[in-house]
Amino acid sequence: MPDINGPNSAAVYAAILALLETNAVDYRTVHHEPTYTSEQSATARGEDMAIGGKSVLLKVGDEFRLFVLSATLRIDSGALRRHFEVRKTRFASPEELLELTGLVPGSVPPFGRPILPFDLYIDESIIANDRIAFNAGSLTDSIIFGVPDYLRIVAAGRFAFSRTCDK
Repeated sequence: MPDINGPNSAAVYAAILALLETNAVDYRTVHHEPTYTSEQSATARGEDMAIGGKSVLLKVGDEFRLFVLSATLRIDSGALRRHFEVRKTRFASPEELLELTGLVPGSVPPFGRPILPFDLYIDESIIANDRIAFNAGSLTDSIIFGVPDYLRIVAAGRFAFSRTCDK
């Protein structure tokens, strides 16, 4: 069976676990069937979808940046353009994502440096939750732990850049 995770999946997963251990974070891992949507991931973890940390790699102006928001919400590109004072934003293509991270869509964890080589930004929707759950560099492995610990161990900008999903 072909590897559905990217070539960097195992290294990213191991780096996340090492970061959590080094910082004495109490966490839970869940190994599950491959998940391709936020809904599938929440079901596989046995957690509410709202605590899912959706990580989105976007090109903002001329630079790729990583944004994390609740899995129940969408990126508000207008808020990003205003915050960064740029005219254009766009999602990284699957090919760019693979080239820049070694990961596939849906597997990107909510970590910038030193895990992934990007500036990290956290939406207010993450800060409002007590836990964060995410696919940890893999479509088949998730990690769940407290938001206070998450905020303690990541270097990130924080501002509101989400909106509700249109139905």
